[in-house]
Amino acid sequence: MNNSPNPLVQAFFVGRAVAEVINERVEVALTDALSELGKFDAEAREHLRQFTDEVIERANRATANSENGTTTNSNSGFDGGSIDLQTEIDELRAEIALLRTELQNYRSTSK
Repeated sequence: MNNSPNPLVQAFFVGRAVAEVINERVEVALTDALSELGKFDAEAREHLRQFTDEVIERANRATANSENGTTTNSNSGFDGGSIDLQTEIDELRAEIALLRTELQNYRSTSK
């Protein structure tokens, strides 16, 4: 009697082994991709939080300066001209409102 395996049985086991290896590699690749996506999402949220904190901090400083009667703005780029402080505050508040809206939209789409 011939001890060599039946070619159909051998083909079955080869096919099953191929499917198992492919399944394991796809699982690893998917896990890695989801991990990277989670890390990117966390980093994006952190950057957005830092940006929002900086904007609010600057707005609070500008508000405090307006209450103290000072109107210095080292980052404005104006050539020493007068600054309409109320207009600047209104623009900052509008930007903060826009950022909050964008943040809410981002959070609702990432769930």
